[in-house]
Amino acid sequence: MESEGKRGCRCTKDDFLSEESFRSWGNYVKALKETPFRFTDRVMSRSGDNTELVEMKARSQHEMKKTLNWWDLIWFGMGAVMGAGIFVLTGVEARDQAGPAIVLSYAVSGLSAMLSVFCYTEFAVEIPVAGGSFAYLRVELGDFVAFIAAGNILMEFVIGGAAVARSWTSYFATLCNHEANDFRITAHSFSPAFSHLDPIAVVVLLIVCLIAILSTKGTSRLNYIASILHVVVILFIIIAGLTKADTKNYQPFSPFGARGVFKASAALFFAYVGFDSVSTMAEETKNPGRDIPIGLVGSMLLTTVVYCVLALTLCLMQKYDQIDRDAPFSVAFEAAGMPWAKYLVAAGALKGMTSPLLLGAVGQARYLTHIARAHMMPPWLAQVNEKTNTPVNATVVMTAATAIIAFFTDLDILSKLLSVSTLFIFMLVSIALLVRRYYVVGITTKENQIKLVAFLAIIVGSSIATCVYWAISDRGKIGYMISVPIWFLGTLGLWFLVPQVRSPKVWGVPLVPWLPSASIAINIFLLGSIDRASFERFALWTGAILIYYLLFGLHASYDTAKESEKKGKEDETQVEEG
Repeated sequence: MESEGKRGCRCTKDDFLSEESFRSWGNYVKALKETPFRFTDRVMSRSGDNTELVEMKARSQHEMKKTLNWWDLIWFGMGAVMGAGIFVLTGVEARDQAGPAIVLSYAVSGLSAMLSVFCYTEFAVEIPVAGGSFAYLRVELGDFVAFIAAGNILMEFVIGGAAVARSWTSYFATLCNHEANDFRITAHSFSPAFSHLDPIAVVVLLIVCLIAILSTKGTSRLNYIASILHVVVILFIIIAGLTKADTKNYQPFSPFGARGVFKASAALFFAYVGFDSVSTMAEETKNPGRDIPIGLVGSMLLTTVVYCVLALTLCLMQKYDQIDRDAPFSVAFEAAGMPWAKYLVAAGALKGMTSPLLLGAVGQARYLTHIARAHMMPPWLAQVNEKTNTPVNATVVMTAATAIIAFFTDLDILSKLLSVSTLFIFMLVSIALLVRRYYVVGITTKENQIKLVAFLAIIVGSSIATCVYWAISDRGKIGYMISVPIWFLGTLGLWFLVPQVRSPKVWGVPLVPWLPSASIAINIFLLGSIDRASFERFALWTGAILIYYLLFGLHASYDTAKESEKKGKEDETQVEEG
């Protein structure tokens, strides 16, 4: 048998395709013929809490250390979220979509994110594992839904990291008194959206990868220091910016109307992406029942307030149509007669974008690790390094993918595509929370199962109807007068006619089913404000991961699940014989 030291330096076929279906071409052909049966099995199967907490963790060979508390998680949350969204997209969306009403856009996005945070928090407390939403969906909605979500979760992390890395270059250019494209290589033969190649973004990502590999607690300490500096810069922006405030700049308040506010909200949801990566730290948290609710909810509340105040300050400093698209805060101070301040703001923005990159690298690796534990991705990616107690393989692979996207792709494309993926996943987690509360195998009656499915269909269907009507109708109200009451009646029916069969052990979402149902509705509604091209790219990616699943992931996870079931039965037999 190879030693652990050799195993860390060498890869074999079993590290990637170790399952029975891939032992020979004959086995693989047989597995492909059984695809319909296996697919049905995986769609209908659901994991268990104990499976995720014990069996799945054991597949990583070494455990991650429990070193984090609520204080760490608050700073992780704020560090992971406050980045390119506030420092770059504020300028783009205020100028082109919302005007001074950008503050309302941030409030709407923040409300949607907060509702999702509540759902994530209950799951993270009950199932404190590195898989985050992948593990939650696998337990409540089954393997197939979890995998489709997992593919989009990974895309969310890659695109989010790439967008922040490219924004890092923009503010670095401002600090050096240059345009962002001065530091990029122009490839004239490429499409305009992919023609500005960004080597600085790649270098920054590689440095972040190295730090994330070395130590989770070390990453947390570095994030403390960086976040304190970030808070100082934010306070400076608010205080100094308000001394240059002119209320005339708030006229007109909403030049693009309500549609502009919600379009901006959909794009600005990108600014709140990152808190879901904090839920992946649950496996390394000392006291999940206490630390996760304080860390997740506290960091999101603080972030939303800070975002709204910063947006308010920017639009008071400068007329919305004069706000710079790439570096809005730095240029606003220069226009206000404080040119020296733009360097301080740019330096703070660089720090503000470094933390999300670092914490994103930590979170995305843990997602991929747990997905690989289920053998939906190669098990080599599930390995935890014995020396660093971090998932080195997953960290390197995710960083490499992020660097490739960051090198080529424009921020505007990245942010809109990211919002589609994120809103879709958050909606699924809210549905999963309702399923968790109202359905337990062997307890929920057949009649109540039917009611649950019917009311969930009404809630989701009416939310989609509202979203579609918003997307296609400019001024009408009749559609909302139909779809919104239907959503209300669906939620009321679930609350009144279907009994809850599971109560959270430590911490739970309040006002169930109203709060999760509202989360479903607002997440779907915001999707109606995103452009068609983003949905086309989202569909293309989902199609690609579905092909991978049918050719590889389905058969690997099926074999692993059956092997686990067989082992479980053998253990039961041994106990009975003993």
